[in-house]
Amino acid sequence: MELFKIRKDIPFMRHALVLNVVSFITFALAVFFLFSRGLHLSVEFTGGTLMEVSYSQPADLQKVRGTVATLGYGEVFVQNFGSARDVMIRLPSQKGVSSAQQSEKVLSALKVNDPEVTLRRTEFVGPQVGDELAEDGLKALAFVVVGIMIYLAIRFEWKFAVSAIIANLHDVVIILGFFAFFQWEFSLAVLAAVLAVLGYSVNESVVIFDRIRENFRRYRKMNTVEVIDNAITSTISRTIITHGSTQIMVLSMLLFGGETLHYFAMALTIGICFGIYSSVFVAAAIAMWLGLQREDLIKPIKKDNDPSDENSGAVV
Repeated sequence: MELFKIRKDIPFMRHALVLNVVSFITFALAVFFLFSRGLHLSVEFTGGTLMEVSYSQPADLQKVRGTVATLGYGEVFVQNFGSARDVMIRLPSQKGVSSAQQSEKVLSALKVNDPEVTLRRTEFVGPQVGDELAEDGLKALAFVVVGIMIYLAIRFEWKFAVSAIIANLHDVVIILGFFAFFQWEFSLAVLAAVLAVLGYSVNESVVIFDRIRENFRRYRKMNTVEVIDNAITSTISRTIITHGSTQIMVLSMLLFGGETLHYFAMALTIGICFGIYSSVFVAAAIAMWLGLQREDLIKPIKKDNDPSDENSGAVV
């Protein structure tokens, strides 16, 4: 399915060097902010207090967040669970303040607006649990990266595997750089979005790589640059349909999904935008600079009867 068909190939690789310099600067800034500011980790990673409260009628989550914010807490995780009357609140840990003291303080503030609110349970999520979650998250990211490299190396060629991984890690680091620069809360949901972006971005790279391999077989007189330009141009319509429809869904979560889905959708939005860019200008360009040739993807056919062979066709 195509929305439109471009008759003349767009010379993407002509501007590859300039765009990759811009990409490198963006990547370097993301790394700088990650080291200088760090990520604003959520309660799942840092530890804190988990509260479950119950209302006599459906709770107004925005009002609950506003009440908790007046107590000096920054971004607090507030969501419904079970029913519209039950609310779960996650509070970051504070030095010198116990979990019981935190829950009592928050419950007293909530009772000002609704005296019938009751505390169902409260528990402390220790930092040790947070460390385990962080370690498991890094392991998951490492397994995804290694799996993608093995898949691409087997299906295509090692040059494609290296270029795709560099492009995908470029997307991941830039997402983390945005969260570090703006100090957005980095939660398990955001980590899930980062892993989803890895798979989503590699899918776009595979589509372009597959078309490059097909073009090498179809157009024998084209050089590598012309083959890559043609592959990217011929898949533009598919890219617009796929990424456009996905971005519409993600934007609906970003605008109407509330606080629970806000940063999850934000990470996906950044990842989709940079995923398109990296698949075209980073992955394809790196494969070109690594010396991608027709022979890397199409093995020459060995003829059984070689005229130069003195014994070819001989019968004993």
